[in-house]
Amino acid sequence: MIAVLVAAGVSLLVALLGTPLFIRFLVRRNYGQFVRQDGPTAHFTKRGTPTMGGVVIIGATLLGVAASMVLAGRPPSASALLALYLMTGLGLVGFLDDFTKIRKQRSLGLTAKAKIVGQGFVGISFAVLALQFPNANSRTPASTKISFLRDTNLDLAFAGATVGLILFVVWANFLITAWSNAVNLTDGLDGLATGSSLIVFGAYVLVGIWQLNQSCQRIAAAGPGCYEVRDPQDIAIVAAAIMGACVGFLWWNASPAKIFMGDTGSLALGGALAGLSILSRTEILAAVIGGLFVIIVLSDIIQIGSFKLTRRRVFKMAPLHHHFELSGWGEVTIVIRFWLIAGFFAALGMGIFYAEWVVS
Repeated sequence: MIAVLVAAGVSLLVALLGTPLFIRFLVRRNYGQFVRQDGPTAHFTKRGTPTMGGVVIIGATLLGVAASMVLAGRPPSASALLALYLMTGLGLVGFLDDFTKIRKQRSLGLTAKAKIVGQGFVGISFAVLALQFPNANSRTPASTKISFLRDTNLDLAFAGATVGLILFVVWANFLITAWSNAVNLTDGLDGLATGSSLIVFGAYVLVGIWQLNQSCQRIAAAGPGCYEVRDPQDIAIVAAAIMGACVGFLWWNASPAKIFMGDTGSLALGGALAGLSILSRTEILAAVIGGLFVIIVLSDIIQIGSFKLTRRRVFKMAPLHHHFELSGWGEVTIVIRFWLIAGFFAALGMGIFYAEWVVS
């Protein structure tokens, strides 16, 4: 538990103290945000605000995890390294996208093809590696079984290991793409994605701690309710470090934002969420814990689908938070109410998670 607290505390301090230094660095080089021309007109005043703040979130997370491992006197597990690899790798793709926007003075960064190649390389390599590195109990970081609150009986390796690997790569990359795009779409108002993310990763701290206490590998006479997760403690440590980094960053990202996380941060956080859901065997449960992100993605899908089919729009603007902006809600009001929704879904997810253990 102390290692979890250290990870959160160190990352919080690094983000809290490091963000203003990074802001000054960006301002000196005129690395500011470019605002989409078809967005709400109120956002034009945000043009020029420093972006790429995700660099701080990633850096603070890495330092938080490193400090925790030094305290524990051991190297990070395979699960921790994989989660950090996915977060950092997607963050790098986002960084290149953000830097391209700044360098070319436009609101569009990397081409769609370049993004797909970058995300695909990181996602595929993560998925392949996640099925390697069995520990002394022959448990790998990930499993070919689809998971809800734990692994289900739906095994992607129903036709052999090769088919299982291929289908798992497809499944994992679907989750990675979905979650990274979900957080990216949510990052449209000051503090919205950051605050919502810290709530979700806070829930995953609890998931990791509970799985550690009820691990099949630690309990001599483990019952049917134990968890077959390879490294639950390190899952909690990584989630705590990300949560702490988000708290520290939110201090400067809250309205009016002094800095934006950019695609660097949103892709990194989405990737981390996907990674933790896969490594903790809670892939479907993540859709409940991160329910706000799901709603925002659905609003965008509904808007696009409705317009293509009927040439009519369901919302004044998508994603959903922009609809409420154009409906007259203040930005801070939207953010706080969406945080409340994020908290509700996180609590609901944790309730389902605990209830299943009680009745198992």
